[in-house]
Amino acid sequence: MTHTPHQSAHIIDGVALSHQLRQDVTQRVQALKAKGVTPGLAVILVGENPASQVYVRNKVKGCVDCGFHSVLEKYDADMSEADLLARIEALNHDPAIHGILVQLPVPKHIDANKVIEAISPLKDVDGFHIASAGALMTGMPGFWPCTPYGCMKMLESIGFDLRGKHAVVIGRSNIVGKPMALMLLQKNATVTICHSATPDLKAMTLQADVIVAAVGKRNVLTADMVKPGAVVLDVGMNRDDAGKLCGDVDFAGVSQVASYITPVPGGVGPMTITMLLVNTLEAAERTLAS
Repeated sequence: MTHTPHQSAHIIDGVALSHQLRQDVTQRVQALKAKGVTPGLAVILVGENPASQVYVRNKVKGCVDCGFHSVLEKYDADMSEADLLARIEALNHDPAIHGILVQLPVPKHIDANKVIEAISPLKDVDGFHIASAGALMTGMPGFWPCTPYGCMKMLESIGFDLRGKHAVVIGRSNIVGKPMALMLLQKNATVTICHSATPDLKAMTLQADVIVAAVGKRNVLTADMVKPGAVVLDVGMNRDDAGKLCGDVDFAGVSQVASYITPVPGGVGPMTITMLLVNTLEAAERTLAS
């Protein structure tokens, strides 16, 4: 067998996949509306974080485009923790709202954990509540965190069977790394979680059939760390020296070795918001079922 030079990796296009999934969401929203229920998402933004403002705008736009009822509540950075918790409590009891999302980070004087735990698990469409984490851990129905959930949809879209494959997750956050590992495990992958205290990251990633990079650090994964033909999902959002958006993966190098790769921007980002819409839709569907 003659060795053929490696073609550069197939791109997993998060924009195209999102568009496809959102068409399905829109149809399901229409079906719900016909039964008298309009899925409602409340998004709360405290303070003026510019990145958060962009994310929030995209989330609200996604909702509107799919026919959801969307409420955006903006508060000054000096809003008290008690006032924010009271607002969440009111939304917990609002039948028009099926999902509640508080955009993180919140200002320093507010305890983010308290905020997350104040949201009703039935409306926790971000999937950050301890009850949601417990449901994922034990395989019970609940809301999956949107970013790793989006990664799973990307793997599904290329028909990648995880059974018996070795998946390496770089990063151990509650938002991406840990839930990502659990979702991969649920699909029968063998999972390794790596992080800042991992002594030889390259030794781990070279064994991987799938790599998810989620640390928020440029060039954490370079071409020499990737087994030929591996699938690479890049969750990072960083800026390069020229100020251009980039991920955690050295895209130019790794795309010469991997079989599939996600770009930044246009990869995991759009999928995160799409899965938020899916979670909110499912929260609304569950109210009918209950």
